[in-house]
Amino acid sequence: MHPFITIAVRAARAAGNVMTRNLNRLDSINIENKRARDFVSDVDRQSEFEIINIIRRAYPDHSILAEESGDSAGSSTTQWIIDPLDGTTNYLHGFPQFAVSIAVKMNNVLEAGVVYDPMLQELFVAARGQGATLNDRRIRVSNRIHLDTALLGTGLPYLPHHDFDTYLRQLSNTMRNVAGIRRAGSAALDLAYVASGRLDGFWENSLNIWDIAAGVLLVQEAGGLVTDTKGGTGFLQSGNIACGNPKIHPQLLKLIQ
Repeated sequence: MHPFITIAVRAARAAGNVMTRNLNRLDSINIENKRARDFVSDVDRQSEFEIINIIRRAYPDHSILAEESGDSAGSSTTQWIIDPLDGTTNYLHGFPQFAVSIAVKMNNVLEAGVVYDPMLQELFVAARGQGATLNDRRIRVSNRIHLDTALLGTGLPYLPHHDFDTYLRQLSNTMRNVAGIRRAGSAALDLAYVASGRLDGFWENSLNIWDIAAGVLLVQEAGGLVTDTKGGTGFLQSGNIACGNPKIHPQLLKLIQ
């Protein structure tokens, strides 16, 4: 196992334990608005604290980019990209679709990614050039060929600055051509589900790098294709992402462009 993966798994499980321990006290969790309809809770912060502590003990010189605490530069060219609780709104409602997402970039190349679902205890892991696994079993993207039999994932815009009109056109085009669309509320898990063949494709706009970095590597290492929504390579920067198995991905791009 890649040494980065060992640390990422340890950190993800520790954060997952924080989440599950607090599920029975959702009514008393302190919640703040980072901005309209964008929430942060004590659980997000505590989960992130656990993750960063574990990383810092192993790699004190590495940089860290975390959703809640921001960018912490280090002397190394290695950066850890952390979403301590992807699906905060789900979590705060007791809706069991949320995850920990941890990725590692070295010299600006994704090297490792872990997405952990503490409710199902599903651990998705990818290392560059070594494939992707779910609970230590190799996973691959689906082999579905035709859009009319495909199940896609997406994410609905919710912040005031999001481009609702563009998204609604994309949604209308896809709804007319696919077997079904799911919006579960955690991009990290959506990408992991594409990697494991549960979804045939996924697209969303205006995501953050910590939402998708680990999931991107999972999809790539599971044999899938990842681009931005125009077919380019700038998805980590723009946050506009489209992915799928090699047959579905190009068809999805045509629908959302």
